[in-house]
Amino acid sequence: MSTPTSDVHATSPAAEYLAFTLGQEEYGIDIQKVSEIRSYETPTRIANAPEFVKGVVNLRGIIVPIVDMRIKFKLGTPSYDQFTVVIILNIGHRVVGMVVDRVSDVTTLLPEQIKPAPEIGSAMNTDHIVGLGTLDERMLILVDIDKLMSSAEMGLIDAVAA
Repeated sequence: MSTPTSDVHATSPAAEYLAFTLGQEEYGIDIQKVSEIRSYETPTRIANAPEFVKGVVNLRGIIVPIVDMRIKFKLGTPSYDQFTVVIILNIGHRVVGMVVDRVSDVTTLLPEQIKPAPEIGSAMNTDHIVGLGTLDERMLILVDIDKLMSSAEMGLIDAVAA
């Protein structure tokens, strides 16, 4: 007799993730949330914006807040080079850009390649981590970009973009 969990894995299709790096870590987000990938250009700074909001850019008439993920995840001082890109995301009714060190590829993961996120404790908020994707020797930290970009912080981002 099979358990409901094994039935889910048997019928769940593979999912595609856009892999990107921040520092030494490789992350993945659902490719369906990605609108486009652009080279980094310095955004227009907005007074009183949270530190992780670098500013805004005008993308074909839409004012898009730009979030620096290295600052958001507290991964040291960001540096911007020829590999730095902005991933433009469609999240609900919002368009948001996130700055990452580099984008590597689109990776297809089967459900059995995704392990649950480890319990780290209260020292770090891991609500936005879906799990860990394993592919040969690679490990992707899979991020629920909807959860990450929602919450009270998004109210601040909305205020910046307004």
